[in-house]
Amino acid sequence: MIGIGIIGAGHFGAAHARAMHEVRGARLVASCRNDAAGLADFTTEFGGKGYLDYRELLADPDVEAVVVALPHHLHTDVAIACAAAGKHIMIEKPVAPTVAECRQIIDAAKAADVVLMPGHTMRFTLPYLAARRLIDEGGLGEMRYGSSRMIKLWMEGNRRNWHLDPATGGGMLFTAGIHALDRLLAFAGRRASHVSAITATSFHEQKADDAALLLLRFGEEAAGQVASIGYADGAFISGDELVFDRGVLAVDFFKGVTLGRGLKWQPVENSIEQDVAGRALVRQWQAFTSAVRDGTEPPVTAEDGMHVVACIEAAFKASRERREVAVG
Repeated sequence: MIGIGIIGAGHFGAAHARAMHEVRGARLVASCRNDAAGLADFTTEFGGKGYLDYRELLADPDVEAVVVALPHHLHTDVAIACAAAGKHIMIEKPVAPTVAECRQIIDAAKAADVVLMPGHTMRFTLPYLAARRLIDEGGLGEMRYGSSRMIKLWMEGNRRNWHLDPATGGGMLFTAGIHALDRLLAFAGRRASHVSAITATSFHEQKADDAALLLLRFGEEAAGQVASIGYADGAFISGDELVFDRGVLAVDFFKGVTLGRGLKWQPVENSIEQDVAGRALVRQWQAFTSAVRDGTEPPVTAEDGMHVVACIEAAFKASRERREVAVG
């Protein structure tokens, strides 16, 4: 049984607590939050010890692994401290707001020989897994073109001031649009080489973006586009259209997956379920605990997480300079 500590026992920390409750081999033993009343409520609901200082949580010998669920700009120092304490790390996306900080975290985890897994939860949803299975079976060939969308309400109830400022890693692209970008990168099966983009603040009074359109090139082999839109009023759109050598896939995170071949669409069985996000988080925890237990590389690597951040860095530069930018 792996003892887990939550650093950032807030809105999504609670989602992690609920998910790990369903995972054999994982046990919540401690949580950290910087306000005493909120921490008391959290530990009353989910159990385990409570710490106001994450460094005290890291000193707890019962904590073998942690999930870092903090504001984006606080990830780096805390994740490095987790590695130095010998704790395995699941870190919420993005790994960090810059590629340079991602490298620091990755280097610290490698030096400490601990598992580091970014929390790109949508890779564990049933629609994604069903599409991935079809791709891996080999009949479709390579992805040549793809379009991924994350279009949703931006000012949800859990929004905080740090979400609204690029200086603290805020904005729609880093917070939610990153899911669509990560899906496209994963479906492409290769690193993006170049990005052009338009980023804007169109719907809200804030410094950070609430809208972005990205065009990605994967060398000369493939291309794709990403829409990251945080509207003021509307309805949720999340899905992907993927064109392969021998067929097309429509991946809808509310309706499931359909396969297009021979001018006909065919629904893919077992490609949708109730509580898509919640079940995905359970699978994410299963994957993480397996990697910790077996000493194996997790299915989503830290390098995967850093490449997503590199694409976002390139997108903001491309938007500012109105040109295509190579991904570093």
